[in-house]
Order: sequence, then structure tokens, then C-alpha cells
Amino acid sequence: MKARTRTLIAAALVLGIASGPAVAHAAPVPLPAGVTAPLVPAPPNAAALERAIAGLGAEHGDATAALVRVGGTSGAWRGSSGVADVVTGRAAVEEGRFRAGSVTKTFTAAVVLQLAAEGRVDLDRPVRRYLPGTVPDSYGAVTVRQLLNHTSGIPAADGPGDSFEAQWEHRFDVTDPHDQIADALAKQREFAPGTAQHYLNINYTVLGVLVEKVTGTSYEEAVGRRILRPLGLRQTSFPSRTQTRIHGPHNRGYQAIARADGSRELRDVTEWNSSDRWAAGDIISTTADLERFTKALFGGRVVPAAQLEEMFTVPAVKTFGKGEAATMTAGMSRITLPDGTVLWGKSGGRYGYNTGMGATRDLSRTVVYSVNSTNAKGEDTNPVVMGIVGAAFAR
Repeated sequence: MKARTRTLIAAALVLGIASGPAVAHAAPVPLPAGVTAPLVPAPPNAAALERAIAGLGAEHGDATAALVRVGGTSGAWRGSSGVADVVTGRAAVEEGRFRAGSVTKTFTAAVVLQLAAEGRVDLDRPVRRYLPGTVPDSYGAVTVRQLLNHTSGIPAADGPGDSFEAQWEHRFDVTDPHDQIADALAKQREFAPGTAQHYLNINYTVLGVLVEKVTGTSYEEAVGRRILRPLGLRQTSFPSRTQTRIHGPHNRGYQAIARADGSRELRDVTEWNSSDRWAAGDIISTTADLERFTKALFGGRVVPAAQLEEMFTVPAVKTFGKGEAATMTAGMSRITLPDGTVLWGKSGGRYGYNTGMGATRDLSRTVVYSVNSTNAKGEDTNPVVMGIVGAAFAR
């Protein structure tokens, strides 16, 4: 595969190592009954994947560690590289836990779609029917489906600022989702509901509150009862509203900061309060758990078939302010590779951590990664992530 093609694949899929050998395992997986022509028939390119995560660590410019799982019916590969922390230089924890960021949205969407399958939520019903007094009449009939696929027109809530330093100063703040919703809905809508797509956390913050109202329990308990415990995702959890640490084995996250003298500081950003992301982005997980979740979700074991189609349906609108075709679905996004192969998945970014999970719809190829990026919220895709994704779909 040409380098440019690998770059195009990786850029599209960004669903946006102290030196030492990668730890890798490869094995063939038999095709399931009824699958005769997998979308990705070749096994994972182990050599390309090993190269993609080689040499990570304190001196690497883009990442200190990476954990990767590539699987599916066409074969499997697992690898890790880098350091658990830059102080001791000890090897990265292969089964380490990490902040998965906006991958949380896939779990939130799955719960809402389960409620729809049970007849407890109507996707075309206005949100204000479930949450009276929340969405102003001036917004129009914002529906549950429009929250799911980011076509609601609700603007983002205000925060401390977009810069790292502004976020750093407020990293231990505790944020209430109801306050965020009130702040956002006090503004004018960005566009009429259903006429454009703008990917914003606020849509899933509202959905988190809706889940609590409909189920009569906390959002965290609803996800645990409906997804985490049934699938045995024992290493996946939500931090408490005041929690700042990642409990259990994990690789520490760092943000690269430029000093006045031109040198670089790696600031430890592992401890952080994620309550401002909540149902939109505060889940903590592992690559093994996210791989299991991906396979169960695509395999129809989480959301019934009729409602699962929402996760593979892109609204026929343009992106707000850009005019490009929409790509986001209910909890995921659609990615078309240069060879025409269609992938579906979700990425997430928290300071110190870039995460992604995705697959072909027939599950012939799955990929899950956690990269300890030193600029996880940067505008450009992390080169290590690009390398992983390009290698995962290399022929």
C-alpha cells in the first residue's frame, strides 16, 4: 500500500514507546457461518503494525505509549509499546486502563436505542416531552433522533476556554450536566433542527439526562446494568463526579508544553476531573473491553436489529459551517476508504489519551487503540494513530 493511501485511510478513520520491541500476537480466526466474502479477507499485516508503534517513549515527539488490538474474522493481532510513565521508563501496561473520551457516546447511544426498542423512548418525539422545560419553544421540535445524530441545532455550553492552559487551570472543577444544558439552551439555536449536523458534546449531555429520567436511575447505573455487566466489561467504568484518578493499572498521560527556552516539558495530565464530558466522554476502559463491545454491538447482541440501523445511518444533511456531507450517525461515524471499503466506528480524545474503535460491518476487521498522545486535543491527527489505522487496513 502506498504511503499516501495509508495516510488517507488513517485520516479518514480517526474516528478525531521508551524504545523497545512491540509485544505482538497473531492468529487466524475462522469465518462464522454464512460469511463467504469478508470485506477484509487478508489477515492483519503484523510487520506494518509493529512498525507503527515502534520507538515510543519520553523522547518520541508524538506519543509515550500505545496499546492496539486488531481482530475480526480475517485474523487477529495484539501489540503494545512505549512506557507506563516517563519517570521510571518501565514498559507500558499492555492491559492498562485509559480515558476513552467520546467513545462514551457509542455506549450512550446504545442505551437510548435499547429504550427505543422497549417502547420507552420514541426517537421522533420532541425531547421536551421527556424533559419538560428543558428545550425552549424557540428551538422547534428537537427530537431524540436529532440529539443522537447531532442535528439538533443546540450550541455548545460555555467552558473555561479552548486552550490547554485554560483547561489545565480548571482541571479539577466539578461540572453539573444540568447547568451545562441550561447554559447552552439559553443561547440561540445554531440552525433549525434536522437541517445540518454539528458534532457537539451537548447533544449527549442531554441524552444522559434523558436516560436518567426514563430509567429512574443514574446514567452510570443504566449503562452498567444494560451493557457493562451483561457483556462482562469488568475493566470499563465511569468515574464518580469528583474522581480525578484512573483506578487500576494504567499508563500515565502527558501533554507536551513548549518552554520559553525552546525545550519541551511533558506535563503529567493523568489526574483530571471529567465531569464536564459525562455521558459524552468520561468513560474509562481497556482495549480488550472495547474490542468485546465492538464485536457484540456490530453482532446485534447489544441493540436489536431495527434500532441498530440508526448507528449505521448518516442523515442526509451537510455539516454546519462547512457544507461537507455529514458522516456522524447515532453514536458512530461512517468512513469510506480509498478502495471503497466502508468502516464504522468512534474516536475519543482526552488530554494524554487518544482512543478509537471501529470495524467493517461484517466484522472481518476490527481495530481498537489507545495512544498516549502528547497533544491529544490538537487539530491535526496524531501520526502514531495514523500509522496504526493505516497498518490495520493495509493489504
